[in-house]
Formats: sequence, structure tokens, C-alpha cells
Amino acid sequence: MNAVRPFTNALELLRSAKLRPTRQRLALARLLFEKGDRHVTAEQLHDEALTAAVPVSLATVYNTLHQFVDAGLLRAVVVDTARSYFDTNIADHHHFFFEESGKLMDIAGDRIEVTNLPVPPEGTIRRVDVIIRVGEKT
Repeated sequence: MNAVRPFTNALELLRSAKLRPTRQRLALARLLFEKGDRHVTAEQLHDEALTAAVPVSLATVYNTLHQFVDAGLLRAVVVDTARSYFDTNIADHHHFFFEESGKLMDIAGDRIEVTNLPVPPEGTIRRVDVIIRVGEKT
């Protein structure tokens, strides 16, 4: 469970992020956040919504997920150009990515030390995301 969020329900979560609590946002927030920390694709969340009888298009799911990322409720984890996950754990951490199954697994942020980072061309480094790709045994 995500201990850093003291929110008891989806309505409170959306209001704290200054997002209007539409019916679809509320339903998607419940599906996302009431199951503890997890990684989902837009397609997975869309399937969960349809199974839960939430009438929502895939485009709306994508838009809502990106709104949640912009509001700081989710982190986007891009594993390749064709695949993105949305992570309900917004604390500093990294990931194992199992290439065959497509599964992501959290690695605590303090388990990896990144040193000798180059000076960025402009601005400051906000965060370093490490994705360790794992080939599963066949």
C-alpha cells in the first residue's frame, strides 16, 4: 500500500490534486489507487474499467492517466517507444523490467547508487530513473 498518501478515497485524492472529480476520473482513480501500488498500461486499465462496467473509451483512459501524471498522482515509466506504464508509487525508486512478460517490479530508491552524472546542458537534473531489463529464463 502506498503509505505516503493519506487519502482515504478517490474523491479526496482528486480534490487534493485540484482535478475536477468527474464520474470517469473517479472511477479510474478507484481502479488505480484502491489496490495499492501497481504498474498498469492504459490498455490494462481500460480492460479493468470495462470489466467493472465503467463506460470509458481508451482515449479517455490515456487522457486521464496523463492528467494524473501532470498532477503528480502517477509516474509514467517508458520502457520503450511502444510501451509505457503508469506507476501509482510516486516515491523515488527504480524498476526491473522483465522483457518477455512485460512485468515491472519496483527497486527501492536507496538500492541503486548513480554516480558521476554529467552536468546537464541546461537546467538541473530532476530525477534519474533506472530500468534494469531482465531476460526471463525459458
